[in-house]
Amino acid sequence: MELLQSGVDRSVIALWLGHESPETTQIYLEADLALKEKALSRTAPFKTRPGRYRPPDPLLEFLKNL
Repeated sequence: MELLQSGVDRSVIALWLGHESPETTQIYLEADLALKEKALSRTAPFKTRPGRYRPPDPLLEFLKNL
């Protein structure tokens, strides 16, 4: 992830890791929380207040009971 964030091309990372193709490498390239937060901070949902999503209690209860 650090190589990708530093600007190293995905195909180069695939070669260094010995992967058959860049698509194989993509499986392992999961964004860390800081990168996700940075991406989310660049977006603004239409007519909503900024902040984190807080699911309603009934939704949380439903998910707990799955």
